[in-house]
Amino acid sequence: MRLLAAGLIASATLAPVVAVAQAHDTHAGHGSQAKPKMSELGTGAAFDRDGRLWIAYKDGQHVAVRSSTDYGRSFSAARHVNATPEPVAADHESRPKVATGADGQVYITWTQPLPTPWTGFIRFARSSDGGKTFAEPLTVHANRDQIAHRFDALAVDPAGRVFVSWIDKRDVAAAEARKQPYAGAAIYYAVSGDHGKTFQGDYKIADQSCECCRIALTPTPDGRMLALWRHVFPPNARDHALALLGADGKAAPMQRATFDDWRIDACPHHGPGASVAPDGTVHMVWFSMRAGKPTVSVGRWRDGKLQAQRALDDPRAQHADIVALNDSDIAVVWKSFDGQQTRLSAMLSHDGGKTWQTRKLAGTEGDSDQPHLLQHAGRAYVLWRTEAEGFQVFALRQEGA
Repeated sequence: MRLLAAGLIASATLAPVVAVAQAHDTHAGHGSQAKPKMSELGTGAAFDRDGRLWIAYKDGQHVAVRSSTDYGRSFSAARHVNATPEPVAADHESRPKVATGADGQVYITWTQPLPTPWTGFIRFARSSDGGKTFAEPLTVHANRDQIAHRFDALAVDPAGRVFVSWIDKRDVAAAEARKQPYAGAAIYYAVSGDHGKTFQGDYKIADQSCECCRIALTPTPDGRMLALWRHVFPPNARDHALALLGADGKAAPMQRATFDDWRIDACPHHGPGASVAPDGTVHMVWFSMRAGKPTVSVGRWRDGKLQAQRALDDPRAQHADIVALNDSDIAVVWKSFDGQQTRLSAMLSHDGGKTWQTRKLAGTEGDSDQPHLLQHAGRAYVLWRTEAEGFQVFALRQEGA
């Protein structure tokens, strides 16, 4: 079953509610001292059981949601998730997230920045009536120290349990109090077994994660949840690690997932993507430095080993995402800046990632969010929000469809 780029389905433009940033992102990390100017176009998206597309984004001091029943050709009016205004993070790596349940639930998470720089709380809101109303938001983690709980990730497992993971610096603060060194941050998660009414957790997955790279969280065919994140391996290699998370709070021991040995004392603000095929193969995409060059790679993790690593067909690729539709059909999307435009591209495989075909999808001359890959009814869709064109949805269709 071959995949083809079907082109633009729809483009829904909104009045700008954010400041304009540069049209391209830098690969270099910001470290822990200086905060770069960040775009706030960050948007989360997910399909529900009926094929309705949900998007979530920042609207002032609110998280707004819209839905589309025609694959993005038109969207409903915006609805605020949080009735009470509060700060909302919406940069590319820390955007609001959306996930849906089997019985019409809509789940939203976001990071609430606190007054002290680099600190925050992970917030969660749920709808049990198909997005018509949302319950009062809650803070997911039990720890309420004024520290970093940031870069939330959200996913629902096959049993309907809601998983939320985040980057956490409570262990950094504890180490500093003991006057002991601590590299990076830590990865924590919480689980809800009652459709988001309550969460159990503050379960630690691992120490020494990178501080500002998004976490990839994706369910597995056997009913577990997989987390992939950028890790700080001694002495200071910023590669990636993965672990399987249990709903009971027990995470399998982490395993090193990439081996580029990129040594840098800074966070590149450039997290990985992951999707698990029905046969259990983990398909991954990630940014690193290889042979001194910024490189986005795609590869497969199978039987505890990284296989078939290769660079994307674009030396300027940034902020890629990946989805496995089945054991054969895999899609990767990314954006890149060529000096004139930011371009959206895709690589498609119909043999499980052994061979690939590249497609150009779109371009913009203004600012843009990271592209996000979604799937529904066996097809892949790309959501890309740009400053000029608004929300755009592209279909990656099967040949002959």
